[in-house]
Amino acid sequence: MFFNKMRNVHGIFLLDKPTGISSNQALQLTKKFFYIKKAGHTGSLDPLATGLLPICFGEATKFSKYLIQANKKYRVIAKLGENTSTADSDGFVEKICKINFDSDFYESVLDNFRGEIVQVPPIYSAIKYKGQPLYKYARKGISVPIKSRVINVYQLNNIYRKEKIIELEILCSSGTYIRSIIRDLGKLLKCGAHVIFLRRIQISSYSINQSITFDQLNFLQQKYKKDFLHKLKNLIIPIHSMLSTFQKVFLSKDEHLRIKNGQSIKLFKNLKSCLVCMMNKKGVFFGLGKIKKNKYLFPYRLMNFHTSK
Repeated sequence: MFFNKMRNVHGIFLLDKPTGISSNQALQLTKKFFYIKKAGHTGSLDPLATGLLPICFGEATKFSKYLIQANKKYRVIAKLGENTSTADSDGFVEKICKINFDSDFYESVLDNFRGEIVQVPPIYSAIKYKGQPLYKYARKGISVPIKSRVINVYQLNNIYRKEKIIELEILCSSGTYIRSIIRDLGKLLKCGAHVIFLRRIQISSYSINQSITFDQLNFLQQKYKKDFLHKLKNLIIPIHSMLSTFQKVFLSKDEHLRIKNGQSIKLFKNLKSCLVCMMNKKGVFFGLGKIKKNKYLFPYRLMNFHTSK
């Protein structure tokens, strides 16, 4: 990670997004705190939702798709007996139903949401149809086709259930809508349901325990004042941390130069054909490489700043 007048920053900031704002609003606020020229978030959270929202700065945006595509873990609290227009408490109540099922039936219904399942995203979502987000059609009352998608729910744990309130912990694949799971759960329970609390607690190897809130940033700003921007350095984590599942390959200065110039190099050991993190001898990440024929390394996606230190 490098700073140039606190405007060109390369790394990742783990934000604990508050409720009531969109992911894009959270991104813009983060950019103001850090004086960032270029930044992007790694997958939207609903305004209602809180929790882990990694923000990629500078060159980290080149690799953000690997976090967007990563598995995610959520804690969700839902209210039974009511369907809403948005499948969460931000919408208006469309239908109220009686709750009439026992624990055995509830557990059997939960089984329908474990493993590989087909899901229809909610109409109030950022998925696009003919170039426009679905929520724009929904706000105008326009009905449009919504494509179903195959997702994976690796873990679904029943944390709490009493009367109208249930709490679940869900580990799932990218592209999963928790609101859709709760909506469909309500259908199978024949009473309706909607999300009243949603918190993302993990993305890939990143935990909510590593994240920072805006309140904490405000506190640091007040405490350190002129030294605030310097203190923010400690909150930026290295780009290669988002690629923790990739194998690392350490290259010499000459090998690094050849890769930087678009050339391939021959490795001394055989590796499976895959993407790898390329590091210099001091452990500084400078890009992703692609292994071909088990022993040839080609540049795949490189950093655009100096990494030869």
